[in-house]
Amino acid sequence: MKTETWSSTRGFILAAVGAAVGLGNLWRFPYIAGSNGGSAFVLVYVGWVLLLGLPLVVGELALGRRGGRNAVHTMREVALREGRSGAWVLIGWLSILVPLVGITYYSIVAGWSLNYTLLAAQGTFRGISAEGSRALFGELLSDPWRLMFWHGLFIAIVVAIIAGGVRKGLERASKLMMPGLFALLLVLVGWATVAGDFGRGMAFLFSADFSALTLDGVLMALGQALFSLAIGVGMLITYGAYVPQRVSLPRAGAIIAGADSLVALLAGMAIFPIVFAVGLEANSGPGLIFETLPVAFAGMPGGVLLGTLFFVMLSLAAITTGFGMIEPAVAWLSRDTFLSRPLATLLMGLLTWAVGLVFVLSFNVWADVKPLGGVLSEMGLFQLVDFLVANLLLPVNALLLAVFLGYFWSLSSARGETALSGALLRIWRVLLWLAPFLILIVLWGLLRDVLP
Repeated sequence: MKTETWSSTRGFILAAVGAAVGLGNLWRFPYIAGSNGGSAFVLVYVGWVLLLGLPLVVGELALGRRGGRNAVHTMREVALREGRSGAWVLIGWLSILVPLVGITYYSIVAGWSLNYTLLAAQGTFRGISAEGSRALFGELLSDPWRLMFWHGLFIAIVVAIIAGGVRKGLERASKLMMPGLFALLLVLVGWATVAGDFGRGMAFLFSADFSALTLDGVLMALGQALFSLAIGVGMLITYGAYVPQRVSLPRAGAIIAGADSLVALLAGMAIFPIVFAVGLEANSGPGLIFETLPVAFAGMPGGVLLGTLFFVMLSLAAITTGFGMIEPAVAWLSRDTFLSRPLATLLMGLLTWAVGLVFVLSFNVWADVKPLGGVLSEMGLFQLVDFLVANLLLPVNALLLAVFLGYFWSLSSARGETALSGALLRIWRVLLWLAPFLILIVLWGLLRDVLP
C-alpha cells in the first residue's frame, strides 16, 4: 500500500507547526523567558534553536522521508541500508511509546481547556475573585466524572480527525485550525495592547537582564529548544514520511522552528499585559492559565469575549498537538498490521482514553496514591508519569536520534534527503556531532535533583 503524502508544502508545515505548538508554548516559555533575563533568555533560546533544534528537526524529517512509512519501519530500514545494528529500531519504538504515553495525561489538561472554553462563554468568570477562581478549578479536579467527560471529548475529536487520513484528516484540519490559532493570538495581542498593561508586559518579557541569566537559565533555554520543537517525540519522523521529494526539508524546518518560537512570544505578549493590568502576579504552569487568567478576564473590558477567544485558542493548540501524539502509533498500526486506518485510530483512541482514566482519578479518588519514595515521594500518578516522560524518556530518545544522525547515518544518504551540499552540509553534520553532548547536559540538568 502506497504511503499517503501531504498535498501541499503549506499543509505539511501547518500540520507540523500545529503538532509542535502545545500548551507548554502558551504558558511555560513566556514565563521562563521573563524570569530569566527577558530578551537575554530569548537570544540564548534562539541560539539553541539554530545550533541544536533546527539541525535535529531537519534530520528527523529526513529520516522519516527516507523510511517512508512509520517510525519503527524507518529506523529498521535506514539502519539496514547503512549496515548498522538492528538495535537502532529502539528509536522507532520510543517514537511511538513516548507520545502515546504522553497523550494519556496531556489529554486531561487539554480537557480542562475545552471545559474552560464553555465556562468563559457562559460568563462564569464575571466578577470572580482569586479565591473563587481557585475554588472553581478545584471543583473541576475533584469531580472524576466531569474530568472523564472532557478527557473523552478531547480524545474523540482527535481520533475523528486522524481517522480521515493524512490529507482529508490531518492536513485539512490543520489548514483550518492553525490560521485560526494565529488569528486569535493576534487579536488577543491587539486587545492586550489597548486594554492591558502592555509596557509592563513587554518589560517582563523583553527587557534584557543578563545578570538574571544564570547557568540554570541557559540550560532551561537549551531544554526548551529541544522540547518545544517536539524533537524525539516521533511526530517529525512520522510526518516526514508523508513529505514529497519536491519539498525542501531545510526550508520547512526553518519555518517550523520560527513559527513555533513566534507563537510562544506572541502568547507572552497577549497574556502578561492582561495579568499585570489587574494587579495579578505571573506564575508558571497550569495555575497561570486556569486560576490567574480567569480573574484577569473578570477585570477586563469585554472579559467574556476575551476569555472565550483565549480558551478557544488554547483548545486549538491542544488538538493539533494531539494529532502529532497519536499519529505515530496509528501510522505503525495501520501499516504493519491488518488493521485499517480508521480501526487503528479507534483502537489507539480507546487505549489512550482508558489509560487516561488513571490520571483522571489521580486528581481525586487516588489523590493520595504516591508510589515512589525519596525525592519523588510527593508526586502523584499524574505528576510522576509526566516527570518520567518529559525528563527521561523524551530526552533519551532525542539523544539516541542525535547519535544516530551525527555518527551512524552516512553523509551521502543525508545529502540525498536534505539536498544540502558544500559548506551547509558540513556545518549541519558538525552541529549534529555536537548535539548528543548538549542533550546529555540537558538530561543531567533534568535529573540532577533525583540522581543519587
